[in-house]
Amino acid sequence: MKIFRKILTTILFASAILFTACSSNEYYDNYAGKPYIDSKQPKSPQIIPGKVENELYDLGGEGVAYHDTDSSNSGSGALNPADGSYLHEFRINESVDISYTKSNGVDDNPFNFVEPEMGKLYLGWTEPGEWVNYSVDVMESGSYKVGLMFTSNRSGNISLSVDDKVIAPSIFVPSTFVAEDSIQWRNWHHWNYVDSLTTVQLSKGKQVLKLTTTVNGNMNYDYLNFELIK
Repeated sequence: MKIFRKILTTILFASAILFTACSSNEYYDNYAGKPYIDSKQPKSPQIIPGKVENELYDLGGEGVAYHDTDSSNSGSGALNPADGSYLHEFRINESVDISYTKSNGVDDNPFNFVEPEMGKLYLGWTEPGEWVNYSVDVMESGSYKVGLMFTSNRSGNISLSVDDKVIAPSIFVPSTFVAEDSIQWRNWHHWNYVDSLTTVQLSKGKQVLKLTTTVNGNMNYDYLNFELIK
């Protein structure tokens, strides 16, 4: 009986070690970046299925949490002058370019394909080669339909990676340019939502999602939406 108990204990112990090893994500555990969090954005990491808010890229700086082609923020503190407000100074000292949707004919213009929420932060001024990381927690393994809320001045492409492995290498983002809009700069503010740009396979657990601009740029990203397909 004692021998049986000893064998059973050994099996259970070995199973526990194996489960821990299988459920651990070595890449995520060793990743130098951290999920973004503040008093207005308490959810950390972001949850899939659901929206991954593009302005909430990870903490960690250039080369760890993001790569940007210049060192200045073209939105916070520039287009939106520093005035002590959350929207004008959001991540002002980081080079990823952040702005927010505005009324009075800017982002609530008649050429929108879908109507955006006003006062909503988004990532903009995108250039090919730029990327941002998001710590995410996937609740269930499976196939996910990927949607995007965006503007695209002349169409472009993005890619998605998980733990630095490409899972969707070339996702086409259609143009939202409307020649009839006589205000040329507003072609960067025609919003659209595409429900299914691509489908990806995701495993359950915490991991690092990377969004890379690969072709053209000149796109604004509000959020990616991941919907589980049964």
